[in-house]
Amino acid sequence: MRLREVRPGDQRTLAGFDRDSVRARDPQVGGYRHWATHRGHSSPDGFHFAIETLHNRTLVGSVWVETDPFSGRFSYGVGIGPQHRRCGYAADAVALLLAFMFERCRYRACEVSVNGSNFASLSLHGELGFREEGRLRDAELLRGEVKYPVLMSITAEQFAERHLALAARGAGRSSSRGRHWRVQRPGRHRRIAYSTGG
Repeated sequence: MRLREVRPGDQRTLAGFDRDSVRARDPQVGGYRHWATHRGHSSPDGFHFAIETLHNRTLVGSVWVETDPFSGRFSYGVGIGPQHRRCGYAADAVALLLAFMFERCRYRACEVSVNGSNFASLSLHGELGFREEGRLRDAELLRGEVKYPVLMSITAEQFAERHLALAARGAGRSSSRGRHWRVQRPGRHRRIAYSTGG
């Protein structure tokens, strides 16, 4: 999985993800409708990445990032095309984005707003170490369902602690993520380098 700049050639695929979500009457608010939301916006404090697989360079979605350099905080919205969901791409893309923003760009905290009925997204953010900050009382009625935002956040310190603990606990174990998620196992073609202090 990698994040890269959105290219002009990506526009057709990303817009197709939007159309597919609408056609399937996707119940997830923010389900992919991501490209349509952000394609016309550009600001000095925001940027848009394409989410691409490493194996065959398939475009599977995108992530939009809004930053506030003065407070050291950022937020994002992630969208995965309907045919690429449940493969672990969103979790991988968000973890990669958090590592980049916290470690390389030195941001201190990330805040996101997740629709309260989007249980998959709430679960994903919980697994990544986000903590619920609150649920807004302003609810919206859409197609017979009540929608309300859940505010979640994670700090750079919480992210670092969480991912060091997961790396230590999960070393050598296979993951229960989607069908495309594989853990590389030691074999004759993989060498493990060990270093000794001295």
